[in-house]
Amino acid sequence: MLDINEVEEILVTNSLNLTDEFKRLFHGRGNFYEGYSFLTIDSIDDILSIAFYSKCEEELEIKLLEMLNNFVLNSRYKTIVLQRRYLRGMPSEVLLGEIKDDLYVLENGIKIKLNLISNHNSGYFPDMKNGRKFIEHNAKDKKVLNLFSYTCAFSLFAIKAGAKSVVNIDMAKGALTTGRSNHHLNNLDTYSVSFFPYNILKSFSRIKKFAPYDIIIIDPPTYQKGSFEATKDYNKIIKKLELIASKDCIVLACLNSPDLDADFIIDIFKQEAPSFKFVNRLENLEEFVAIDEKRSLKNLVFKNNN
Repeated sequence: MLDINEVEEILVTNSLNLTDEFKRLFHGRGNFYEGYSFLTIDSIDDILSIAFYSKCEEELEIKLLEMLNNFVLNSRYKTIVLQRRYLRGMPSEVLLGEIKDDLYVLENGIKIKLNLISNHNSGYFPDMKNGRKFIEHNAKDKKVLNLFSYTCAFSLFAIKAGAKSVVNIDMAKGALTTGRSNHHLNNLDTYSVSFFPYNILKSFSRIKKFAPYDIIIIDPPTYQKGSFEATKDYNKIIKKLELIASKDCIVLACLNSPDLDADFIIDIFKQEAPSFKFVNRLENLEEFVAIDEKRSLKNLVFKNNN
C-alpha cells in the first residue's frame, strides 16, 4: 500500500504542465494503487476536487486531507471540494474557497457544465474523452444517434464537427435539460439536435422514426435499477441495430464494468448483429490506470459491412 508521501509524489508528477482543461491527478478506482480504490483527485482549473467512493479509515482520511491542504499551498488551486459519494443525499464539503454557480470543465475547447455540490454524478465523465474525440473526428455530415446521452457531451463534439443531425436519448429529463444548456454554453445551434426523454428499451419505434443513422453511440450504465442491466439488456439494443443503421454505419459501443471484458460486447455483436464487424478498441487515457486493463473502460468500434 502506498504511503501518503507516495500519493503526493503522484499528484506532483501529474500536475506538471497543467492547462485550463480537466485532468485526473489520482485514479484509485482502477485498483492500481493498493488501498486507495476509494479515492479520485481531479484538477479543474483552480479547483482541486476529491471524491471518496467508500469510507476509509479515519487516520488515513486525516493524513490525506492534511497532505492535500499542504499540496495546494503555493499552487494554482483556490478551492478544495470533497464529495463523499458513498453517502447518498449528502452535499459536498467545500474545504477551502468557494464553488461558482456557473462551473464548467473544458475538454478540447468544449465547455461542459459541472455540478460539484451534489455527491452524485457531476454531469461529466472524464474517462470518455477519447471516445468523444473519436466522434468528433468522424461525425462530419453524419446522422448521429446518441443512446444513454446523459448531459449530451457526445452531441457537443458531433455538432462541433459538423454532424448533419444528432438524436440524444436518455430517461433523465434533467440531464437532457443540462445537455441542451451545454449546447447553448458553446454557442452550438440546436436546430438539428433532438433531446428525447425515452426509455430506450421501450421506444424503438420512436428511435426508428429518424433512421437510418450513420453513427450510433451506445454508452449505458452497467446497472440502473428498473431501466438497464448490461448483462441482461445490452443484447436487446444490439439486435435492433441492423434495422436503424445506414449501409456504412459506425457504432461506438461502450461499457465501464470491471466484471465484463471486451469479449462480452464483441460476442453480442457476432450473435445479434453479424453485419457489424469489430474494428478496434479505443485506448484509455493514461491517467486512468487500472490493474486489469482488459476489464477497464471499453470503447469498442464496429462498422456495418452489410
